[in-house]
Amino acid sequence: MTSASSEPPALGPLLQSIHSPGDVKRLDDEELTALAAEIRHSLITSLSKTGGHLGPNLGVVELTIALHRVFSTPDDKFVFDVAHQGYVHKMLTGRADKIHTIRTFKGLNGFLLRSESEHDAYGAGHAGTALSAALGMAAARDLAGGDNHVVAVAGDAAFTCGPTLEALNNIAETSRKFIVVLNDNEWSIDKNVGAIARYFNALQTHHTFASVRAKAADFVEKIAGKAARTLAHKVEEGAKNLLFPNVLFEKFGLRYYGPINGHDLPLLIRTFEHLKALHEPVVLHIITEKGRGYQPAIDNPGKFHGLGTYKVNDGSTDSATTPSCSDIFGRTVTDLAKKDPKIVAITAAMPGGTKLEIFKEELPDRYFDVGIAEEHAALFACGLATEGFRPFLAVYSTFMQRAYDMIIHDMALQGLPVRLCMDRGGLSGDDGPTHHGLFDIGFLRHIPGIVHMQPKDENEFVDMLHTMAAYDERPSAIRYPRGPIRGTAISETPRILEIGKAEVVADGTDVALIGLGSLFEMAEQTKAMLEEKGLSVALINPRFIKPLDTAVLEQYARKCRILCTFEDHVLTNGFGTGVIEHLHTAGIHTPVERIGWPDKFIEHGKPEILRDLHGITPQAAAAKILSHF
Repeated sequence: MTSASSEPPALGPLLQSIHSPGDVKRLDDEELTALAAEIRHSLITSLSKTGGHLGPNLGVVELTIALHRVFSTPDDKFVFDVAHQGYVHKMLTGRADKIHTIRTFKGLNGFLLRSESEHDAYGAGHAGTALSAALGMAAARDLAGGDNHVVAVAGDAAFTCGPTLEALNNIAETSRKFIVVLNDNEWSIDKNVGAIARYFNALQTHHTFASVRAKAADFVEKIAGKAARTLAHKVEEGAKNLLFPNVLFEKFGLRYYGPINGHDLPLLIRTFEHLKALHEPVVLHIITEKGRGYQPAIDNPGKFHGLGTYKVNDGSTDSATTPSCSDIFGRTVTDLAKKDPKIVAITAAMPGGTKLEIFKEELPDRYFDVGIAEEHAALFACGLATEGFRPFLAVYSTFMQRAYDMIIHDMALQGLPVRLCMDRGGLSGDDGPTHHGLFDIGFLRHIPGIVHMQPKDENEFVDMLHTMAAYDERPSAIRYPRGPIRGTAISETPRILEIGKAEVVADGTDVALIGLGSLFEMAEQTKAMLEEKGLSVALINPRFIKPLDTAVLEQYARKCRILCTFEDHVLTNGFGTGVIEHLHTAGIHTPVERIGWPDKFIEHGKPEILRDLHGITPQAAAAKILSHF
């Protein structure tokens, strides 16, 4: 079993000397600047071999150094929104020598984990969590009579997210000692969208405010007394009022500072020293450059937000030889929409990840990116559906969880035919437990009337997308994995599938194997093993998670001694559970073995390693089945 890479990290002499945040405090200004360069070099070289969130971390090097220079974790708390930009924090808190293991099995996680270090105050992986969680920590400190500091670091994209705005509404009423750092780089995964993004962009680019920003930075550097602070704030305030009479943060009760250069390390340190002494909620607006220090990441911030391995010299990556499910989805839905003017596409800040960038380029008038706002995306799709449009909502399975109430209360209850397209349905490998799409069957299959399907190969995937486009009765959902399924060629004549109808691939009388979606191939391999033992084995491609093909289930449950289901999902409340429930209701007592993920959060690592670890293999399936003979 392969685990974390054994290759030593590329660490410079200063970085080698950092074993805890206390070591950062002992360096002088010149050494801190050199440390920043060493960190960037280490990130660029290490991540070229493991992949990861390179661009976001290159953009927060000075910020993270300044935070650890001024504050003292774990007593002081840093809460990073999403936490994909926490690699530098890991390196400054005793994990620099392990940075080359990031996102590898048994190595460092690609996000922050409370279980990984006492310096990781809060784990995350989804956007919009930092302000609420950090405010909870500040309230707990106040209740306990403490005096430590809580700093929430959130990118500008997080401010398009509902929970962030809800937290902003509550900060001034909850705590008098709270620091928010707005890390403004104009990007989430893709270019930020919406009114708030335009607001921040205008702050950065307006010529009047640009000159005042420089003046504000000078004043912050010269902070020595009340008069200087008051004058600096007045200069800022005059500029903001000139441009934006209703300034966002101060209307929420937070004192606003900035924007300042987020790569000016001495300025950041001075500013945090000032903010540390305040007893009021404040927001510090810093301007950073995503990918700073590595030209390929600056030139292509979307690609270098999170990627696999790459060549250090030019940032190039190996081209995929087989189209991914995302590629097929983007192309197919765009082609469908060209024939049907009622089809629209919606994503929540993921045009690149879901490949709706294809739709955006070719049909921009019917493409909607709502920002990191899955709840709004779902409701927006419902509104479109009420007016006769056919919305395809493309969101990763792990992020669709956020729209759960809307799926039940708005889509299903009203019978609105929204098409839920869940990318990364199943294991998401190196990204780990925050990104594995292992729960969508469980949270969808009990909703009355919903149709939920999963294809066994690429050709069937296209058939299912055509089926969804033609299905106007109720909400429908499809789950599909990261990357390709099997690399199957796609037919030039797609089919409209019969809702709830399974495919019987092979007949048999001893064992019936029911292989859902991407694990259908595993069911095929298990079939071959069992046939070598002399068993007659049926093979079924269920296609539909809901509604189940109950006729086929009952037929094979009555004629075979045992059934076995395969699913890339947790077993609890999964597809196999649905099979058992139906057979029980039908009074059929044929035993059912299930292959799938256990009732726990699955760690990060390559899918083949994790499947072997958790018994999701043809060998494990065959052994379970043979125990009944």
